Amino acid sequence: MTPLKEIGECLISDGENDYFFRPSFMSMASIGSPEDIVTTFHELHNDELKQLVDRATEAYSTVPNWLKKYVARPQFSKPTIYAAMRVLAACCDDDITPLTGELIPGKSGRWAFVYRPGKMNHADMVLIARSLIVHGIIGKAKVRQLQRHAGGQASTEFNAFEYINAARNHFGISRNEAEQLTMTEFQMLLSAKYPDQKGFTREEYDSVADDYLRRKARRQTINA
Repeated sequence: MTPLKEIGECLISDGENDYFFRPSFMSMASIGSPEDIVTTFHELHNDELKQLVDRATEAYSTVPNWLKKYVARPQFSKPTIYAAMRVLAACCDDDITPLTGELIPGKSGRWAFVYRPGKMNHADMVLIARSLIVHGIIGKAKVRQLQRHAGGQASTEFNAFEYINAARNHFGISRNEAEQLTMTEFQMLLSAKYPDQKGFTREEYDSVADDYLRRKARRQTINA
């Protein structure tokens, strides 16, 4: 399968197998609860590892091998590495433990679980996971100021099911088709359906993508 990088898909090969990743709404839901998704996002973007990788990428245009070895130590930034593993696993239908490694029960009694490394280094895992989750919950389409996230207000949860229902409502597609959309693709579809808008401000997005929620609330009030 050929990945569409514009909407966040990617393909990773380990020389033996190809692994296809798609940060769809359903994949984002697989990460955990709406709160877990946002927590995972912050664990990937607000830590020492991010600062190191960002500075290295800016200076060298890539992550040098010495830094990859440094951050590959099990004790380095565990929350970020485990968050990357969750995102990568959620975005791929195949077993990716050969790539990312896995947590296995400890045998010595010192640790409940021990990390067994895979073929990917931690720096690459984090970089790819960041790209996936951004395409999955924020979107990278060239539209006006980011819809629900406009105004600088931080959100504590991301409810993928809301976007799945919004896609079904506004694009007339099946649930399965809606579940496979990435946020970037969702934004592109909105822009294509409403070309005069050239994207949506927060107020415009509320009037379009969340219209079904308001109608649902009114129906519940009437039924009550």
